[in-house]
Amino acid sequence: MRSSRGFSLIELLVVIAIITILAGLLFPVFAQAKAEAKKIQCISNLKQVGTSIALYMGDSDDLFPVALDASDRWAPEIWENEPEFADRIPYMPMLHDVLQPYIKSQEVFHCPMDNGTYVLDNHLQTAFRAAPSLWRTYGSSYFFRTEISFRAFSSTQFQLPANVNVLFDAAGHWHANTRGIKQTDNDLTVFQLMNKFRYNTLFGDFHAKNLSSEQLQNAWATDL
Repeated sequence: MRSSRGFSLIELLVVIAIITILAGLLFPVFAQAKAEAKKIQCISNLKQVGTSIALYMGDSDDLFPVALDASDRWAPEIWENEPEFADRIPYMPMLHDVLQPYIKSQEVFHCPMDNGTYVLDNHLQTAFRAAPSLWRTYGSSYFFRTEISFRAFSSTQFQLPANVNVLFDAAGHWHANTRGIKQTDNDLTVFQLMNKFRYNTLFGDFHAKNLSSEQLQNAWATDL
């Protein structure tokens, strides 16, 4: 009769080592695929919000919503150089509330990668703590180019609608493999972090795509 033979300790260690190596190779790939899927979902959400804005405008003489985002309401000092606009902030509703009748679910205002903020990316001196997420804290993961609202713009007034940012991720680290900026960070750290930042962005013609920090700044620099 033939006797059965089990694995030796060395053979088991070799198998474990191979599995460990394979796991080390595959887990980053799975993590990257998961992050990419969430980015695509976030862009899809922005497009749905864009559709709801278009529906609102259809009922409002083609004007963009007269509304605010969380940074306007809870960090109004960012408008201190525009006192006429700043005076209107206490009396204006939030964008996600205004659009509520035109959407199927408030989830469209939730970026799946939203893990909060420490400061405003475009006002680094302004603390803006949101945990565990901006959506949980304020009702939306996205910021609005509120100047559009203050100036009562319609979709036909944009000079370059495909270049004007209308709605965008509140923080650029969500879709980058890095952390958010903190007020204690020095200039070099801020530069290194922002160089990696990415922002899903909805434009004036209602297309949406993922932008680098520099590309978003270019959109901000586009005259209305």
